[in-house]
Amino acid sequence: MDSRFARQLKKGVLDMVVLRLVAEKETYGYELIQELSERGSGFFDLKEGTLYPVLYRLEDTGLVETFWKNGEGRSTPKKYYCITEKGRETLNDYYSVWKQFEKCVDELCREETL
Repeated sequence: MDSRFARQLKKGVLDMVVLRLVAEKETYGYELIQELSERGSGFFDLKEGTLYPVLYRLEDTGLVETFWKNGEGRSTPKKYYCITEKGRETLNDYYSVWKQFEKCVDELCREETL
């Protein structure tokens, strides 16, 4: 696959995918990176430098909130992210747009039209 094309696709849906994972449970950055990689079948292998600006943007726009919590057996607290009500509404809006987009692309790129 053209890596430029893959990067553009990932960039376009990253906010939605991250919001979806944060909606499932309160989580911290490194855990999100692992989850994205595992559940995304390697397609969403992200570095911290890619994920954290997304998280900061989601926080700045009020879609997620943060809190600090000590991990198990750790003295250093971790920054956790949780979705807000506004974030849930936005996630539903994003997903609705995604479904429309997916349907349109499927129609335009049906195998019989290639």
